[in-house]
Amino acid sequence: MPTIPSTDLTQRPPRSPRVRLGGYAILPRMLDKCRALLAGTNGEYNYACPLDQLFLKFTGVDPEALKEQVASGRNDSELLEWINANASNRPDTIRILAWTAYVDNRVPGDTETRAFFQELHEGAAAHRKDIHTWFDLLDLDDYVSFGGKA
Repeated sequence: MPTIPSTDLTQRPPRSPRVRLGGYAILPRMLDKCRALLAGTNGEYNYACPLDQLFLKFTGVDPEALKEQVASGRNDSELLEWINANASNRPDTIRILAWTAYVDNRVPGDTETRAFFQELHEGAAAHRKDIHTWFDLLDLDDYVSFGGKA
């Protein structure tokens, strides 16, 4: 099986957590981070981080087993097929869409987390009034981390 090129995450961010694969948010970003980790180009991005854990727990996919599949050179479609066949939770389309809508709209849930979110928001672009969800903040952080002016 040919090796799928990885994104050098020291040069550009992974895909947005909003990008979908098989209806799943987060998954393409997680695959980018895993490929970069295997290539040694993950920079500050971590595979199986708390964001990735939302996907891994929802599907019941083992992160090490998935990493082995990524290392084998499978493309995104092949990895999705493997996930659908090996997920212990095997969510159906309706559950996937509901979960994706939930994670896409997640906001900080408690005072401590809101304070952390606010600190990150202020550090990236305090003047931006359109940053409400975790995905908003991740997209903003990716953008400014690679030279974008918010």
